[in-house]
Amino acid sequence: MMAEAKAPSLLLWAMELPRGALGLGQFLWGRRKLAAAPRGDGRPILILPGLVNADRSNFAMRGYLNRLGYRAYGWGLGRNFGTRAIGPEGEKLFERISEIHDETGEKVTLIGVSLGGIMARMAAHRLPDLVREVITVSSPFAGSPRATNVWRAFEWLTGERIDDPRVKALAAEVARPLPVPATAIWSASDGLVNGAICREPGCRHIRVRSSHIGVQVRPEVLLAVAAVLGGE
Repeated sequence: MMAEAKAPSLLLWAMELPRGALGLGQFLWGRRKLAAAPRGDGRPILILPGLVNADRSNFAMRGYLNRLGYRAYGWGLGRNFGTRAIGPEGEKLFERISEIHDETGEKVTLIGVSLGGIMARMAAHRLPDLVREVITVSSPFAGSPRATNVWRAFEWLTGERIDDPRVKALAAEVARPLPVPATAIWSASDGLVNGAICREPGCRHIRVRSSHIGVQVRPEVLLAVAAVLGGE
């Protein structure tokens, strides 16, 4: 059962930084392959960063999707410190999605990395008329937070407690099947979150080989995102 999944091993955890650096090198050397992805259709895409990260962490993905022909946006809410960034009820994030929808006249595709993916799923549940689809990348939305090596850091950085009834209720909402198309990109060798809780039955999922750190710049991940957006 996904709820019984354990946190990744200490070895995988220890390898996160060197593997993350390797992923950056792969991005720099893989541009020709990335350029062969299907061209975009101009749809608006909002990319949500992971815990403690800001829009700068997703500059490679955002630039790549723009070059393919999409309209990729940063969330503009600073570093992701949970509700400190998006508001107690997510209202700042919802406002951002509404702004992009009003500006473009189109539903917004949400791509969320790690904690950003959890937030993307919450937004899709709350704003199904504004969200076109959701793509999560290494986002532990489908099981216990204790099946990660970052839940204590999450509590410290956000001021939220994973056993708080409000947090648990939100987690249950996020884990429910979405009212819009959803794809989960995950890795079995992730050193921070157990890949088993990054996907759900009934949700399309794509397995990649990647660390958690730097997952958003891995060519394999970027190509997977492009394939989903291109309808493959």
